[in-house]
Amino acid sequence: MSHHTNSAGQCLFCRIASGKIATHEVYRNDRILAFLDIGPIREGHVQIIPVDHYETFEVLPPEICAEILHLGQRLARVQKKLYGVERVAFMFTGGDVPHAHAHVVPLVEKTDITSRRYIVEPKLTWRAIPAPDDDVQRATAETLTKSLREDGETRDQRHDVSDEVRW
Repeated sequence: MSHHTNSAGQCLFCRIASGKIATHEVYRNDRILAFLDIGPIREGHVQIIPVDHYETFEVLPPEICAEILHLGQRLARVQKKLYGVERVAFMFTGGDVPHAHAHVVPLVEKTDITSRRYIVEPKLTWRAIPAPDDDVQRATAETLTKSLREDGETRDQRHDVSDEVRW
């Protein structure tokens, strides 16, 4: 699949982008949407998706990639301040939902994001995905949204990111 809304209407992220499924939004414009992950690695874990359907990140138009990355940078600055972390992870993934998306995660511990290659134990066990209380998610989303606005005001974020992209 490439650029279009999932034809069957079954794509989870397309349904979120269209408003058919509620989420805790942090940022939205007509091209991208950022919202809290429902099973966060850490508080403030945000996913950024294109509003239009692109199955994988390598088929995203460069200007959408740039806009997602730019928002990820802004979120990272905000998360560092809010959560007192030195680093924030940013990664494009697509293993669980076939809709290009990026994760922005405040790294409390260096093992918050890791690879199976670095784990010594041959058999891994998993616990249930954490499910934060809806009120906690709402408050987190409000705090991140407010902080993004403040960050934008101090950095003059009103210019169009695509104007800076030279491919």
